[in-house]
Amino acid sequence: MQIAISVPDDYALNYTHQEIARNLKLSAALLMFRAGQISAGAACEFADVDRYAFLAACNQHHIAVIDYDEDEIEADVERLTGRHQKC
Repeated sequence: MQIAISVPDDYALNYTHQEIARNLKLSAALLMFRAGQISAGAACEFADVDRYAFLAACNQHHIAVIDYDEDEIEADVERLTGRHQKC
């Protein structure tokens, strides 16, 4: 599928059409991934980048790739270290 959008010339001064398209696709993939709408693999496919480039972009934009809360981490540590209570 192709989607056409208009980008004002003021925003495209130092970029080629291909660079703008690539940046928009990556930005959209990052936003959808952060919102939980798509997986990391789907985001890579959407943005047409490899996993390493996508993870680097997540890091650059402060987007968590692994989304554990503190309780989940503590439970995993207890389970892995054998400190959880068995019933």
